[in-house]
Amino acid sequence: MPPESRPRIQSRAEASILHADLDSFYASVEQRDNPRLRGKPVIVGGGVVLAASYEAKAFGIRTPMNGGQAIRLCPRAIVVPPRMHAYADASKAVFEVFRDITPLVEGISIDEAFLDVGGLRRIAGEPVAIAQRLRARIQAEVGLPISVGIARTKFLAKVASAVAKPDGLRLVPPDGELDFLHPLPVERLWGVGDVTAAKLHEHGITRIAQLADLGERPLRTIVGPAAARHLFALSMARDPRRVETGRRRRSIGAQRALGRGHRPPEEIEAYLHGLTDRLGRRLRAADRVCRTVVLRMRFDDFSRATRSHTLARPTDSTATILAAARTLLATAMPMIGDRGLTLIGLALTNLDDAEGAQLELPLQARAGNTLDATLDDLRQRFGSAAVTRAALLRRGEGISVPLLPD
Repeated sequence: MPPESRPRIQSRAEASILHADLDSFYASVEQRDNPRLRGKPVIVGGGVVLAASYEAKAFGIRTPMNGGQAIRLCPRAIVVPPRMHAYADASKAVFEVFRDITPLVEGISIDEAFLDVGGLRRIAGEPVAIAQRLRARIQAEVGLPISVGIARTKFLAKVASAVAKPDGLRLVPPDGELDFLHPLPVERLWGVGDVTAAKLHEHGITRIAQLADLGERPLRTIVGPAAARHLFALSMARDPRRVETGRRRRSIGAQRALGRGHRPPEEIEAYLHGLTDRLGRRLRAADRVCRTVVLRMRFDDFSRATRSHTLARPTDSTATILAAARTLLATAMPMIGDRGLTLIGLALTNLDDAEGAQLELPLQARAGNTLDATLDDLRQRFGSAAVTRAALLRRGEGISVPLLPD
């Protein structure tokens, strides 16, 4: 049976999945806490735009735009430094409201989540009424605007919340899914980034309806079999995934923007040390171990590259991770010298639970009095800057973006 004639994937009969997404989260927190910023173009960040209010976005400011470029677009913009602790506290308060609405909450990031309210009709009413109360509670209890999309599938709910922004609510009824989806640009589909969008545009495909009309088989020649199957399914509103709770992340990462000036190798390595320390603390705090270390780089021409190394055994040791990261960096240094480095990032992947790691002889309990454990305890009690590497003095650790608890 050709893909185009396969029966449609069955999903729930009603639109009862909510995608709740806080609007311009960092900037909204700043405007909430400082009334003088309300109604004005606000940029959170400095060298790089971490967030922009909708007043700033009206001038074309986007993340992660260079700060100088953003000011040229909007000279009246007010730049404020990030306050990560404030954003983490606001996120915690929002998620408390989510979980008071329904136990079926799947956090995507600190400012968005999927909620399944399909089983709440008898006790809480229709999904639209639940979404209205959720938005009212977030505004009243946390003081932040939030947009909500409602649909039968996670994909459509997320698209609906994006269309509803800012501070809106959008329901996609089951009998109106394709009417809602097909006029939208192909960039709305999950998996369509700049590269894929360019390939589709080369073939005259700019709207989701055009992609759906083309069909899966012809699409394979443009984006490949796997991507064609995925994109065609989404274009027909097929997405059988459920809202899942209790899922642990498969990777963690951190990065540091360096700007466009020349950075000597020893300075770049110092930043790599800081990223490794930060990720090692996160790994141990979540009681996880990793197998693969990934170095991410962005160059002066805005191109990117990654290098990775898989360890012989899972680890949460900062020293082991740092040794792998330094080897990757040393290998990449000639390329960095030729192309200039504007951002360095580190990711730890192939994560597993620490207690589930393969035991090795001699069988011993994990040591609790290691140098890593001691440093973690000091930083927990006195702040992350209480103990730092000498190479990072006067350079700082950089911005640490808050994450959902793992």
